[in-house]
Amino acid sequence: MLTSRSMNATGKNLLRATVAITLALGVAGCGTSKMTTGSISKSSGKAVEQMSANELAGARVSLGKSYAANPTDKATALQYAQVLQMNGNSDQSLAVMRKLAIEHPKDRQVLAAYGKALAGAGELQPALDAIRRAQTPEYPDWKLLSAEAAILDQLGQPNEARKLYRRALELKPDDSSILSNLGMSYLLEGDLRTAETYMRSAASQRSADSRVRQNLALVVGLQGRFDEAEQIASQELSPEQAKANVAYLRGMLAQQNAWSQLKAEDKKKSKTN
Repeated sequence: MLTSRSMNATGKNLLRATVAITLALGVAGCGTSKMTTGSISKSSGKAVEQMSANELAGARVSLGKSYAANPTDKATALQYAQVLQMNGNSDQSLAVMRKLAIEHPKDRQVLAAYGKALAGAGELQPALDAIRRAQTPEYPDWKLLSAEAAILDQLGQPNEARKLYRRALELKPDDSSILSNLGMSYLLEGDLRTAETYMRSAASQRSADSRVRQNLALVVGLQGRFDEAEQIASQELSPEQAKANVAYLRGMLAQQNAWSQLKAEDKKKSKTN
């Protein structure tokens, strides 16, 4: 079992492994879904976060056509960029939002979406600047506070990030996305038990979506409770995908433990020489 102590000891290497695992879970979730499938139009009224994988694929095609016909339409560009992001097309999403930000340089909604697209593409400092420009201090937006906090976490500033998460929770109590992000903050630092506490709270909320529950499956699996992680993942994915995710997780942790053992052996040798 991987403990908090061993996570802290391996530092950046395990952080990279955790990010890789998170990406693997997200990609696997885009294969198939137990939800109802079918083409989605802009008029469906369904939130992008609640779309199944097939619905997202259909939305990408239909919105792509609408965007090509009128790339300056704000509503279409915003939704198209979000769908691209959910499909894993971060670079394309950023290209759409970069163009829209040029068209609407002072629009808070556009700046917020642009910041999220920058963060999704790994451009963290520009993302932070965009999110902060979109925020209004006298009327703070809890979504922007949570987004800013998530970026600060990735920049290695967990204390500042958690202050913002708690401010966001004051504005939006018990929100599943904020609680899940707060859990990820502790996960990235290696505090698995605290991370699980927040993620379980997030998953229990009515607003919880697939990504929240997959984050819970991740933190449970990182503690070596693979059967439980697979059971949680199976609520969102097919049994085959859930097994594949857990197998990937097992492999990553086994590799990490192997590296830790090699480091320990090297230290022993250096002391005896």
